[in-house]
Parts: sequence; C-alpha cells; structure tokens
Amino acid sequence: MHATAVEQERLVWRESPSLKGPIAGEVRIRVAWSGVNRADLMQRAGHYPPPPGVTKIPGLEISGTVVDAGPGVECLRPGDRVCALLAGGGYAEEVVVDARQVLPLPDGFGLREAAALPEVFATAWLNLFMEARLTAGERVLLHAGASGVGTAAIQLCRAFGHPCFATAGSDDKLEACHRLGADAGWNRYAGSFVDAVKAWGGADVILDPVGGAYLADNQRVLNADGRLVLIGLMGGRSAELDMGRMLMKRQRLIGSTLRAKPPADKGRILDALLAHVWPRLANGEIQPLIDRTWPIDEAEAAHAHIQQDANIGKVLLAVDTAG
Repeated sequence: MHATAVEQERLVWRESPSLKGPIAGEVRIRVAWSGVNRADLMQRAGHYPPPPGVTKIPGLEISGTVVDAGPGVECLRPGDRVCALLAGGGYAEEVVVDARQVLPLPDGFGLREAAALPEVFATAWLNLFMEARLTAGERVLLHAGASGVGTAAIQLCRAFGHPCFATAGSDDKLEACHRLGADAGWNRYAGSFVDAVKAWGGADVILDPVGGAYLADNQRVLNADGRLVLIGLMGGRSAELDMGRMLMKRQRLIGSTLRAKPPADKGRILDALLAHVWPRLANGEIQPLIDRTWPIDEAEAAHAHIQQDANIGKVLLAVDTAG
C-alpha cells in the first residue's frame, strides 16, 4: 500500500505496510479522494498529534469504494461507494475504519464531491447544533467563513433559518460567503469586527477557529446567554477572559474537537447528517464548495495553498479517481 509520510519536513508518497483488518464492525475502503484540512497542517507542525493508537498518516476524511467488511457490518457491502470520517490515515490508498464513521454518497454525488463532505459538515453540525444547541432564529457569527468548515456552516445556517455574519480575510472571500447565504460580513484586515457585528444585532452563537486575541472581541459581541464554541487556535493559545462580562451576560465558552471522539459519538453525528443534511445535498439546497485539487503525490503544494490562506472552500487530493 502507498501512503503519505513526513520525511525531512516534506510530504512523501511512498510504500507503506498494508493495513490489518477489517475486524468486527469495520470496513476496508479503497480511497479515491482525500480531503485536506488545516488540522493536517497542525499535525505536521507537531501541534495536533493523532489520538493514541491512530496512524501518523495524515487525512481526516475520504471518499472511495468498500472492498471488504468485517463481521457484524450489515449496512455496507463490497462495491458500495461511500465517504468516511477518520481519526487519521486518509492520505493513503486504503483505510480501515469503523462502519459507524461511514456514510453512503448523497443521491447524485460522485466521489470527488463526496470527499468534501465528512469533516467539514460533521464539524459544523456538531458545534452549531449539538454543542451550541442553536434554537429557532438565533444569530451566528462565523470566523474564517470562507474555509471548508465556514462554507459548510454558512449553508447550514441558511438552510435551518439562522442569520449568520461571516468574517474572512479578503473581499473575494466575503463575496463567496454572501453567495452561500451569509447575511453580512467583515474583512478582518479592516480592523475589529465588534462595531459591525453589534450593529447587525450581536451573536447568540460564535463558531471560532481562531482563539487568541479574538476572545475579547468575541465576548463583546456575544449576546446574553450566548455560546462561544472554540474549535481552533490559529490566533494563539492564550488570551484574557473577562469573567465579569461572562457572568453578567451568562456567556458560555465551549471547547470542542471532533478527531478524538469515539466511533459511537462520531456515528451519532453522521446519523444526524444523513437525516438532516444529506437530503438537502441531494436536492441541491446545500453544496460542497471545492477550491482546488492536487494529485496525492503533490500534497506538499496543497498544504502550501492552505497555509497561505488562499483557499475558498475545500482542497482535495486525488488518490485513485478511477476507483
């Protein structure tokens, strides 16, 4: 089996040991496409190690074809075209994964489009609807709105009736956010977003992959009983928390990661996507936004593209597109 490894600080596509399994409850999938996420770059930099027992091969989502199913797997069979949420290992020709982390392709979708779904829509759904528990009409502030998670979250907000305000790093990215359904936006290079978000009506929920210096401004625009969900640390690990504001406005700060959740928890998230999001993907109400693709042996270029914040939407790696 071929897989991607880090050698002398570069990503190299090389021969790797074949995977064992599948054991009971697992499936083996021949990978067609692998999604690239900023978490892959963080892992490579040593800031986001795989959970214990998980391969060091990067890659948190794939699409492909089931080639084998272990005992007890009844809903998936060899030949099924699927997408999957992984804890790692997606930059490879094959993966072995718990069947609860695998979904059929939405009706009308090919393998390329489906690879852009699992990680970003699971992250957006988990944090908006399960962690923050959005209720009818609540308002959402999305940072990094043009990222893969951001573009998914904007569309979920639009589909489920939640006004959203997106921040991004360029006017082109903001225009993309507006096309996807964002009600308002702010270019982060224009200064603080505080006045613009307050004028818009404040936020009941904030989805923040930045952390760091954004904490104080997030608190200023978070409405009473608001929830700030922290999903990343692009802006740093440390910041000063105004506990008086937090207390008087009954604000809640929620830290959230998806990768290390056990298969049962991931299965519940994917079940919710299958019930609530997959039909909207099938009818075209929601669509994955794919920025660019590279062959798997050019993963280095794909990582550089994301590192430069050049992407609007998902970046994909082609592994076996004939699969």
